[in-house]
Amino acid sequence: MELPSPLRAAVDQMLAGEPLERLAKASALLSDRYRREVRDGRFHIDDALAAKAYLATRMPATYAAVRAALSMVEDVAPDFEPRTQIDLGSGPGTAFWAAQDAWPQMQSADMVEASAAIRSVGDALARHATVMARWHAGDVTGKIPALAPADLVTLAYVLDELPPATIAAVTTKLWALTTDMLVIIEPGTTAGWQRILAVRETLKAAGAHLVAPCSHEHDCPIEVPDWCHFSRRVARSRVHRLAKGAEVPWEDEKFIFIAASRSPITLAGARVLSPPRVSGGVGRVKLCRTDGSAGEVTLSKRDGDAFKQVRRADWGDRIDLES
Repeated sequence: MELPSPLRAAVDQMLAGEPLERLAKASALLSDRYRREVRDGRFHIDDALAAKAYLATRMPATYAAVRAALSMVEDVAPDFEPRTQIDLGSGPGTAFWAAQDAWPQMQSADMVEASAAIRSVGDALARHATVMARWHAGDVTGKIPALAPADLVTLAYVLDELPPATIAAVTTKLWALTTDMLVIIEPGTTAGWQRILAVRETLKAAGAHLVAPCSHEHDCPIEVPDWCHFSRRVARSRVHRLAKGAEVPWEDEKFIFIAASRSPITLAGARVLSPPRVSGGVGRVKLCRTDGSAGEVTLSKRDGDAFKQVRRADWGDRIDLES
């Protein structure tokens, strides 16, 4: 997966002329903060150089994860056609770009971001979009501007920067701004999954209807040391490779998310929880089922269409296989 062409061109223009050595150093510091989930009261992106480092090395992967999550929402809720969006902790507008790619009929978005440095970058990038974006200063854990609720509310890669004790309150705040669909995305780590589980419980208690990736509204059947997450392969640009000192032209971004709706959604089909393993005439796939259970299923060519589904399936797909 790659950034949309208008966004990629705007990012390339913004990075042009930036010394690679400075960009690589800032990228390494930024990646370390994200990887260790540092919470020291500072913004991860606190100046113009850090903002450019994010564009070069983190935005492509974050975009891929958010877009993949929204694709699962599209699949389960094909009648959802949002016109307005609120994105909290917007960064440079990653979820804004992913949402308009998923739903071209989107008309406007309110973007709330605390860091002035990345807010400025996001505003400049959004001028290349077809959707009107209004940028606001605000902190999701504190004061945010008065906003009219939106069809779609998103929070991408933000909870990992917040104290765990604030997750329920933040989720409640976001749900109050949601007229239809709320989507929260986190890194696909064990800690990220635990944060999403906390969001899931808060939303269920508020009467929300789960949409994806869960195939049910029962308690999550997955137990530690296992955890629920997905992965999306990301194409690396030349600047991306050089800034990260990488040789391969791609990387895999692991993520986990939760989507919930104000309206009931019929949950059908089982979710593929890991890459299917097919060898010869035997296929094995781990599924989350609508009855609230999860586990591995083994099929052979004798199982006909069911085996063909497993052979075609990818990690994160929804397939009509419940047994």
